[in-house]
Amino acid sequence: MTVDGAQLWTLNQRLLGVMMDACTEELTALGLETKEFFVLAEVEASPYPAEIATALLLPKASVTVYVRNLVAKGFIRREIDDADLRRHRLVLTAEGTEARDRALAALAAEYDRRLAKITPRDRTELQRILQEMLSPA
Repeated sequence: MTVDGAQLWTLNQRLLGVMMDACTEELTALGLETKEFFVLAEVEASPYPAEIATALLLPKASVTVYVRNLVAKGFIRREIDDADLRRHRLVLTAEGTEARDRALAALAAEYDRRLAKITPRDRTELQRILQEMLSPA
């Protein structure tokens, strides 16, 4: 049986969509749109908007809009970068950290619900496969 990479990629994208749809109510209750959540979740790892755009494969203009919204909601704040006074770095506020953590918990619960459909051995194998796919070539 031949496994088509494009089909696997499509299944992975479908799973992401189904997962996010299942968590929409929780995200909305937190005051987050789906893409705002992704930006919020990326701030600690990538504190500059251009880095977030690269990490999430989003247009810089879109990230600017999401950042503006998240600042207005009090989830993140802009700070002058001490290393380069021309740049602003993004920092999570306490409210942003709480919203991010609650949203991640909702996603984890939904993913756990779906993982329960497969055996513990298959879950371990899935983790191994995903880690291998993420490792440098």
